[in-house]
Amino acid sequence: MVARWFAGEKDAFRLLGTRCTECGAVFFPREDVLCRNPGCQSTGLREVPLSRRGHIWSYTDGRYRPPAPYVSDPELPWLPNTLIAVELAAERMVVLGQGAPGVTVADLEVGMEVEAVPGVLSEDAETTWTTWHWRPVGVTA
Repeated sequence: MVARWFAGEKDAFRLLGTRCTECGAVFFPREDVLCRNPGCQSTGLREVPLSRRGHIWSYTDGRYRPPAPYVSDPELPWLPNTLIAVELAAERMVVLGQGAPGVTVADLEVGMEVEAVPGVLSEDAETTWTTWHWRPVGVTA
């Protein structure tokens, strides 16, 4: 898990961002030092949960094995994964992530409503690395 990028499980799962207390700009991933708005130099930043839902802005499938630091077993065949760019409902910012397991580009269309759900990036005998996935609203895994 990437520290403090998301929190909660199932229906309470949320991406975590940062809101500047001076200009109101919202960021993801979070920021802890200085407002990223070029016109604001505030250090007043507050962690905020982001919209759980949004609409597909764009999508594609990854048909190649990404290089390190992406974790994958080179001994196993590569299976394409779905990448989805989602415009969050309230923040109007675009967040990229993988589609939930089983979601393919054939299941998607621009403008479709999706939700952030917890997912597994990789795991071994000692550790499970968690992430977020985008899943079309109304689809259960």
